[in-house]
Amino acid sequence: MLKITTNFNFNPKILRFFIIPTILFSTPFFNYIQDAKAGLEFQWDQDSSFRRLKWFQKENKRRFRNTIYFFLRPSDRKTDLLKINLAIPKTFKSTLKKEKISFCKVRIGGFESRTKCLEDIPADIEINTDKTGLRSLDIYPYSPISSDKDNYAIALKIFNPKKSGLYQFHSFGQPKGKSFSNYLGSWTIVID
Repeated sequence: MLKITTNFNFNPKILRFFIIPTILFSTPFFNYIQDAKAGLEFQWDQDSSFRRLKWFQKENKRRFRNTIYFFLRPSDRKTDLLKINLAIPKTFKSTLKKEKISFCKVRIGGFESRTKCLEDIPADIEINTDKTGLRSLDIYPYSPISSDKDNYAIALKIFNPKKSGLYQFHSFGQPKGKSFSNYLGSWTIVID
């Protein structure tokens, strides 16, 4: 039997055909390294009385069209809620329209799925502005929001403000059978 053997020699001329195109192709992607997102959230007051709530926004650039989801997970709701109040910071200067605000049952996205509203919850939405310029949203669902395993969200479709910065939104909820609202938590939104 005749056995054919081949001898592979290391040839640097062939190696350059593999390395040089790889470097040239990957160079434009190095420009986007500064856009890496850190898994860190800044909270003004680290007091135990403040609770961090989860949120998601589609765009964080100034003056861009954006959709912000303020999540209310089952761990954020201890009892059934009759009313939800969202306190908007005075420095968050963006136009709010009732038709661009919704309250929905939401699927919180991750690596494999996107965040999206699954079902709109029928509710009355009021935009309140007081004498000092503070704004808030009052959401009155037609039926109480139960404290079951479903995730809910307040979705705002807005244009981001002109100024970049951190904006802290606070949430209050009126439990079933009570005449006052309790503090639910706070969201800290970042606009670059």
